[in-house]
Amino acid sequence: MTTPTAHHAPPARTTERTDALVADIREAVGRGLPPDLTAYLVGERLAPHLGADDLLTDEQCEGDPDRYRQHLLHAEADGSFSVVALVWLPGQRTSVHDHVSWCVTGVHEGEEHERRYRLVPAAGPGTSARLIATEDVVNPTGAVCGFAPPGDIHRVWNAGTGRAISLHVYGADISRLGTSVRRVYDLPADR
Repeated sequence: MTTPTAHHAPPARTTERTDALVADIREAVGRGLPPDLTAYLVGERLAPHLGADDLLTDEQCEGDPDRYRQHLLHAEADGSFSVVALVWLPGQRTSVHDHVSWCVTGVHEGEEHERRYRLVPAAGPGTSARLIATEDVVNPTGAVCGFAPPGDIHRVWNAGTGRAISLHVYGADISRLGTSVRRVYDLPADR
C-alpha cells in the first residue's frame, strides 16, 4: 500500500545516544561543505549508532497500521538539518518521490527495499516523460546511504514480515516543512 507519512509532534524526551548523534551531525553540517560531501560526513556519524538499543525510546519505535510513521527526533534551531525515525510495518511504502535537500538514511532495525529511478523527459510532441528504474537495493540493518538532489528519485518500502525502522537526516527543517518530499511522481515507469 502506498501511503503518506503520519506526522507527529517532537517527542517529549530523547536518549543520551540520540543527543550524541545530533552533536556529531551538527559538527559535520557546521563545516559548510557542498551537499554531497555533507551527506557523506553525516553518514559516517550515523553508522555507529544504528542498531543500538539505547538510540530510540519505545514511543519512537511505534508504527501506525495505516501508513509508515515519522517521528521527529530533532530539528536544528537554524533549520540546517533534521533527524527523523521512520517506522515501517510490513507492506508500507512511499510513493515515487524526490527530496528538498540532501538526505542520509540508515537502517536501524529490519530492512528497507528501495527502487531508484531516472527521469526521462518527453522526447517531443505526443510523448510523455517517464521513469526508468536504475537500481533495486535491499538495505539491511546497519546500511547507510546518502544522496543530494538532483537525481534522488526513488521509492522505499518494507517487504519483510516484521517492523523496519530507519533514521533519516535531512538538510532541511522537517518540523516546519512536515516532509522531506519535494515532488511525487505519477509517471509511467518501466517496473
